[in-house]
Amino acid sequence: MAASLLTARTLRDAIAQRTRHALQWGALQPFETTLTHIDDGGVRFAVREVSSLARKEAARHAGAPSQDALQTPTPPRRNPFRPYDEDLCVGDLSSTHVALLNKYSVLDGHLLIVTRRFVPQEALLDHADFAALLVALRGYDALGFYNGGPEAGASQPHKHLQAVPLPLDVDGASMPIESLLDAAAPNGSRVPGLPFAHAFARLDLAGNAAGETADHEAQRALDAYRALLRVAGVGAVEVDGVPHQRTPYNLLVTRRWMLIVPRATERVEGISVNALGFAGSLFVRDAAQRETLARIGPMTALASVAKPDAPPASAHT
Repeated sequence: MAASLLTARTLRDAIAQRTRHALQWGALQPFETTLTHIDDGGVRFAVREVSSLARKEAARHAGAPSQDALQTPTPPRRNPFRPYDEDLCVGDLSSTHVALLNKYSVLDGHLLIVTRRFVPQEALLDHADFAALLVALRGYDALGFYNGGPEAGASQPHKHLQAVPLPLDVDGASMPIESLLDAAAPNGSRVPGLPFAHAFARLDLAGNAAGETADHEAQRALDAYRALLRVAGVGAVEVDGVPHQRTPYNLLVTRRWMLIVPRATERVEGISVNALGFAGSLFVRDAAQRETLARIGPMTALASVAKPDAPPASAHT
């Protein structure tokens, strides 16, 4: 298998080739969107009105996990990752993970990084997860993210990370939330201007460290992730011998930084928010939802679905 594994050098071309194939055969069904902007809290949020979002939500509910997925981590009867659609398969990232195109994509090049065997989405990420994600992050400038559970925007209970190429907004900032992240202290875990519980760390995951192997880089990312889980108060609980999250959360990670946001609920006034919302990229179903978001304010909407802010815990406890 090793000879056929995707690498940082081959991944982007493989995504482009598989995208052309999947579009030709109708396996890929991208959504048309209308992009607008809402300025709030020092961030120019990219807001996409997705005309076919109702279709995705219908597909989601058809295969939605039960609310007791944490207690009984059993794959549902309909699991899009077992078996996955070969027409959407970009290739093997490792012996444990495969790269798939997101069938209902809103952003071009949206990649799903999926475990080969069933692992619950509420299971904490491990070294193998980060090793697979870093193939994408080293291959091109991208945002990697993870929706930890239904309350965090996960639509499938089978463990999968995601990656989207940057920029997120071709008419604005590459990553809207970075206008605030730049103000974080070099070694701090808090970002001034984020009005909800979170934990932040600066990273260098570009693969430039002299003598550092891919395994060592994945371990650095894993160590940072575990420290931020403690700071954010996500916590862990053992389920069948596997560490699971105690609290739903979103993870965002680039070559340069990592952010974790513990979640309270998935929606605010009917608007679903996943990890991309905390990058400054939000999605609405129609003009009415966009007007609702403008009335609430995107930053207030994020604060409404995240855990309330609290004094930070120590990353070393």
